[in-house]
Amino acid sequence: MISKLTLEHILFLDIETVPQAKSFDTLDETTKTLYADKTKYLRKEEYTPEEYYERAGIWAEFGKIVCISVGYFKTTGDNRSFRTTSFYGDERTLLIEFKNLLETHFNRSHHILCAHNGKEFDFPYIARRMIILGVELPYKLNLFGKKPWEVPHLDTLDLWKFGDYKHYTSLKLLTHILGIPSPKDDMDGSEVRSVYYEEGDIDRILIYCEKDTLAVAQILLRLRNEKLLEPHEVISV
Repeated sequence: MISKLTLEHILFLDIETVPQAKSFDTLDETTKTLYADKTKYLRKEEYTPEEYYERAGIWAEFGKIVCISVGYFKTTGDNRSFRTTSFYGDERTLLIEFKNLLETHFNRSHHILCAHNGKEFDFPYIARRMIILGVELPYKLNLFGKKPWEVPHLDTLDLWKFGDYKHYTSLKLLTHILGIPSPKDDMDGSEVRSVYYEEGDIDRILIYCEKDTLAVAQILLRLRNEKLLEPHEVISV
C-alpha cells in the first residue's frame, strides 16, 4: 500500500524531450526514411513526415532529453521540505549526472523512482537514451530479468487507473480534479520544442519541468490523503 511507503525513499522525476534536430531537412536520408516509416500509421495522409517532425521528441530513437528534474522529501523533526534540482545541457553529460545521483543517493533496495506515466514514457526513454549514448544503465533502470514486483518504479498514472488499463488521465487533468496548483500555468509539453529551438530558453523549460516533478509529488500526497506541500516547503537546489 502506498500509505506504507516512506516518502524520503522516493525520487520523483520528470523529463523534457525535443526532436534530435531543429528541422526535418537537416536529417540524413536514412533517418528521414526511418522516421517516415515509424510515423506513417499515426500521420496517415494528414501530415507529411516533415510536418510531423515537431512531434519527434516523443520517441527516444528520434528525440533527445534536454532536462531531467528530480525532487525528494526531507524531514527534520516535525518539519518537511521538498527539494528539487535539474540536470540539463549536453545530453550524455546530464544522463551521467542523473545516473550518479541514483547510484550514490538512491541505490538501496527500498528506494523507488516515481513519475506520471513514467512506466510508459520517462523510465524507458531515459534507459533507451542511455544505451544509445553508451551510458551503462544504473540498477534502478536495468529491468532485464526482473519480475514485475521487483521493478522499483511507481507511476501516479497507474495508481489513478485502479486497474482500469483503458484509462488515461493527463497530469494537467489530474492536478485539476485533485485541487493541486497546475504545473501548466506557463507552458505545456507541446511548446517545449519551440521554447528550446526557437527561443533558446532552457531556464523556462527547467522551471516547467520542476513544476511537473512537484505536481507528481503532490498527487502522491493526495492519494495518501495527506496534506499538500505549501510553497515555503518547496526548495530548488
